[in-house]
Amino acid sequence: MCGIAGILMPEGAPLDGMVLRRMTRTLTHRGPDEEGYFEKDGMGLGHRRLSIIDLSGGKQPLHNEDSSVWTSFNGEIFNYIELREGLIKKGHRFSTQSDTEVIVHLYEEYGTSFVDHLNGQFAIALWDIPRRRLVLTRDRVGIRPLFYSLRPDGGLIFASEMKAILEYPGVPREIDPVGVAQITSFWVNIPPRTVFKGIEELGPGRTLVAENGSVRVMQYWRHRFPARNEYEDRPLEHYRERLRELLSDSITLQLRSDVPVAAYLSGGIDSSIICALAKKHHINDLITFSVAFTDKRFDEREYQMQMVDHLRTDHRCIEVGEGDIGRDFAEAVWFAERPMMRTAPAPLLALSRLVRGNGIKVVLTGEGADEIFGGYNIFREDKVRRFWARQPESKFRPLALGKLYGYIGRDKNASNFWQLFFRKGMEDVDNPYYSHLIRWNNSSQMRRILHPDFRAAMPTEDQLLEDLKPYLDPGVDKWHPLCRAQYLEMTLFMSGYLLNSQGDRMMMGNSVEGRYPFLDHRLIEFAATVPTKYKINGLEEKYLLKRSFGDLVPAAIANRPKKPYRAPIAACFREGTGLAADSIAPQALESAGYVKADAFARLMAKSRPGGPGLGERDEMAVATVTSLQLLHRFFIADGARSRVVQSHTKESASPE
Repeated sequence: MCGIAGILMPEGAPLDGMVLRRMTRTLTHRGPDEEGYFEKDGMGLGHRRLSIIDLSGGKQPLHNEDSSVWTSFNGEIFNYIELREGLIKKGHRFSTQSDTEVIVHLYEEYGTSFVDHLNGQFAIALWDIPRRRLVLTRDRVGIRPLFYSLRPDGGLIFASEMKAILEYPGVPREIDPVGVAQITSFWVNIPPRTVFKGIEELGPGRTLVAENGSVRVMQYWRHRFPARNEYEDRPLEHYRERLRELLSDSITLQLRSDVPVAAYLSGGIDSSIICALAKKHHINDLITFSVAFTDKRFDEREYQMQMVDHLRTDHRCIEVGEGDIGRDFAEAVWFAERPMMRTAPAPLLALSRLVRGNGIKVVLTGEGADEIFGGYNIFREDKVRRFWARQPESKFRPLALGKLYGYIGRDKNASNFWQLFFRKGMEDVDNPYYSHLIRWNNSSQMRRILHPDFRAAMPTEDQLLEDLKPYLDPGVDKWHPLCRAQYLEMTLFMSGYLLNSQGDRMMMGNSVEGRYPFLDHRLIEFAATVPTKYKINGLEEKYLLKRSFGDLVPAAIANRPKKPYRAPIAACFREGTGLAADSIAPQALESAGYVKADAFARLMAKSRPGGPGLGERDEMAVATVTSLQLLHRFFIADGARSRVVQSHTKESASPE
């Protein structure tokens, strides 16, 4: 795992090598082991390496036999051994044992469609010297990040993280209110937009080609589901066998490494299955890691330890409290580079620090199973609301919501409130955003706390939904409603938030590579063909997954209801000190100009002991405002932020 950066100048224009080095060294946390550069005829590639495969021979940027094609690559190509064997048979000569080298030879063989042959998680920059062609491409679901900026002079700058692009002279340091509006509705930015003006994100499953003064972006892969009447009529056992085969092979491929591989163990069924399969078939002395909370509302160590005892893994755990989260949140925002509606990434940053402190560079995780096998409450909620919509005056149908959310039905007044909440837009079942719209509308209400001038530059909710349309695929109306909901979750939240703010960024902040066996594209494509009754059976989520691997984990874990991973929010900043708390002080809010300081003060007052407390939406508003303020401080107010990270956080961004 690595960090990449690059500069493509207009033909004949000189390249500033010192700027390229500043950009690349901003990414040292992504690759503390080595640094490398290619510079020729206005093209510069920079690379920071985290050595995992071919420790001595895989230095980058790397080239083909005649040095006509160069690459700087962030990620892993898991099927590189098989690809290498095939390329050698076609006459290609290899000089290393690294997975990186297959990229340049595949490009020689297949051109820009080389990416179709890769099984991996990657962000790749490739420079074809004879054609003066730059190719940027990103893995199918967006595990590894990649950003770029098109300059007025015709140049193009790119990097693994936006902080590196901000090192380039002339890139504006300005928050984009449209980008912030997207996050406060959808929780994510819709590529290519980011929260920084002038910087764009290459979307998952896409390839950018810059050649002959033009830039084009192509989508080479997308999530697809059968039409409602196109599912094969197969028994459950057929899908069980295929799932076991694919997941086993995915884990086998993702364990390829020249350094030890450990695993995260959350206490849920997904990570438990990954650990069980890895322990049973590959790593007898498996090391596992988990995060625990002093606040019992969020703590899952009871289930974590059940799995540890069941598998007898070598386990290490870090416990975090509100003060820890408050202190780590600033650093989490520095790595995430976007407003965050929860503090949950901060404990994961602490967890990766524990991993790296134990000498581990690679961990397997269970992300992706909920999205592809129907594990989230939002999927079951969609099913219940559609069931209710068929008889909207029924007094009994909405009671099914109590099976999802235990707090509904305990108190008559609360039950009436939640029924009114979930009834909004309930009968608009043909809306393509039906499953998510109620949440998006609820989240968007937090914009009331923003300063009127800043809010005035934001699009309306209807405009945001119109802007979303071109990013999504047509034809989703032919799919089963569950598939539509899964598609939105995978295309937006999983790629834009889960795999970034809670995945890549929090792991790479401490130079740790995360691997995601459930997100092997073959497994995703298979899961799309599974009939919906085998994903959610009645209201039982992840039905196929449980029936396929339930025997590998204790019954208490296999049968426990899904518990979302969350962390405390307002309490972490209420009485705290440090950057995060300083950033939401009244003077800081007024100076930045994004938030109404008096409204935010009233919000925080409600969270104090003896106050009425904050609801979920208000808690998210606190996290969003705090992270937005930190972004301003790091990247707008402090123009040299990337070179003085140590003076602003309790630790350096680099482990070196």
